[in-house]
Amino acid sequence: MIQVKAQLTVFFEDPFWVGVYERIVDGNLEAGRIIFGSEPKDYEIYHYILHDWNEIKFSKPIPTDEFEARHLNPKRMQREISRQLKNYGVGTKAQQALKLQQEQKVQERKSSRRMRKEAEEDRKFELRQQKKKEKHRGR
Repeated sequence: MIQVKAQLTVFFEDPFWVGVYERIVDGNLEAGRIIFGSEPKDYEIYHYILHDWNEIKFSKPIPTDEFEARHLNPKRMQREISRQLKNYGVGTKAQQALKLQQEQKVQERKSSRRMRKEAEEDRKFELRQQKKKEKHRGR
């Protein structure tokens, strides 16, 4: 049986409103970042989750030590919910996952840029060789 736990945190990170979508699948945490721009309304967030959730780029899974879900007293649950609402920001595990995703994107960009540069240099070299051959064709 697969257990999935998801949480979306929306906060203001100057100059945009940002959402961090965290999901825990079988003890592995994945995080994705959503940039909303202006302050999103509840129905806009709901619509995004329903229709555009597949566009979220998640980080690679990071193992997390989750405890078993247990039945909570309703009052305790309410206190915990209010505590989470007061706590703005994102958990450190999610921040690590987002940082890892950012570093991977940088590496991908560097490697693709290097490949494009090498291909361009090869193309220019072939052009030079072809020009040399055209100059000496009649001799």
